[in-house]
Amino acid sequence: MIRGSAGWRRVLGAMALALAIAPGAAAAQGLFDPAVRINDRIITNFELDQRTLFLTLLNAGPNPRDLARNQLISERLQLDAAAAAGIDVPEQAIISAQEEFAARGEFTREELIEALADQGVEEGTFRDFLRSGLVWREVVRAQFGPRAQVTDDQVDRALATIPSQGGTRILVSEIFLPAGTPQTEAASRGRAERLVTLTDEDAFSAAARRFSVAASRFQGGQVDWRPLEALPPEAAAQITQLQPGQVTRPVLIGERLALFQLRDREDVAAGSVEIVSADYAEFLIPGGRSPEAVAEAARVRRDVDSCADLNQVALGLPEDRLTRQTIRLTDLPADVAREIEGLDDNEISTALTRGGNLVVLMLCGRTVRESGAVDRDLARRFLVNQRLETFASGFLNELRTAAEIEILE
Repeated sequence: MIRGSAGWRRVLGAMALALAIAPGAAAAQGLFDPAVRINDRIITNFELDQRTLFLTLLNAGPNPRDLARNQLISERLQLDAAAAAGIDVPEQAIISAQEEFAARGEFTREELIEALADQGVEEGTFRDFLRSGLVWREVVRAQFGPRAQVTDDQVDRALATIPSQGGTRILVSEIFLPAGTPQTEAASRGRAERLVTLTDEDAFSAAARRFSVAASRFQGGQVDWRPLEALPPEAAAQITQLQPGQVTRPVLIGERLALFQLRDREDVAAGSVEIVSADYAEFLIPGGRSPEAVAEAARVRRDVDSCADLNQVALGLPEDRLTRQTIRLTDLPADVAREIEGLDDNEISTALTRGGNLVVLMLCGRTVRESGAVDRDLARRFLVNQRLETFASGFLNELRTAAEIEILE
């Protein structure tokens, strides 16, 4: 007897009914005739029918066949990119992914494979559904991982965008569902659609213990007070519209799909995040505000994108022409403090003069001191994953644009 949850059993039963009343497209065409051609590879009618049935099982949306076609096209391109890079994943990684996927429905891997087979979905379809996502993740990490890393200064700058004049802090419970591949994300979204209806805190905590992949699951998903701005913007915007007990719509954060249940909120005083120092550079141009000095300042502004670029501008000049320092805001000269207040990182002001020199003042960055409520690790993970998602999306778009894709069904 299969021990799957009642929800999964209902889905399996509904799928059996759907199969009985809606034969696949391959019934009217050759089972292994090409449905889609991508460069020199094909997707057969059989593969398309199989993925459509599998996505129907996952409640993946109103148009599972369109979704199946798009997924399979992307996966062919992803696998080609992996092959070109010499990247694959070991069989055990695929088995582990199947076990994790099955466990979310209280199946063992073998039981889920058997249940799928009963409805006409082959084990290879289940396997391919997970394998391509695992391989693509390794491709993205190998190609873009180093470029996606963030420095402490970049985390500081991200945290510096959190208002320091006070605001709202929130008490939430959280559930994080796996979404490391398009396939696992689709499955998790199906579960999330059911979890968002939970308004009882105890029921939500029980679901967190059962389904969440975050460490907070051991506390029933409950986390300490945090500033509203510490959440990703999409989640924060939703929280402001909720009453205690209500749950956000799912929010994708890196490789996990997040739900937040509001337990309480309160206004907080100013100072939860404080900017304490400024890193800035000054490049001196002799001549004060003479036309020649102003023209030189305009050239520097045009050619320089970051504080590091000023080193090239000052190459071969006396050392005192370029200085860079980090000073507490309370110790900044008044004129410098006024200019820095209006600058973003790597922006330039040429409003000051000093000792007969025009000052090219460039803000390199700010240092923040945050209260314990600001989750620095969350900010770092969010920035890294946001970059990886951007790289991966752009790379896949490039592959699709360059590919010759022909829909044949």
